[in-house]
Amino acid sequence: MQPHRGTTILVLGILGLVLCPICGIIAWIMGNGDIAKMQSGIMDPEGLGQTKAGKICGIIATILTIVAVIIYAIMFVFIIGAAATQGALQPN
Repeated sequence: MQPHRGTTILVLGILGLVLCPICGIIAWIMGNGDIAKMQSGIMDPEGLGQTKAGKICGIIATILTIVAVIIYAIMFVFIIGAAATQGALQPN
């Protein structure tokens, strides 16, 4: 039976929330794979709680990252639009 990686996944999930969004994606993917292995009996199920917690942190980090990118894109469009409008209103 393979040892669980619950602690690693949990740490990656927390890092995804706090520091590096890429870690959140990695935690989500690793968590999915490890939970499937635990349910099929290939991996030690002792770390199931930590694995699920890390996966959830990874999902939240990924969603927050996507929302932030969308907000930044909308702000960029409004700033460019405002700059273009200001340039069009000034007399020659």
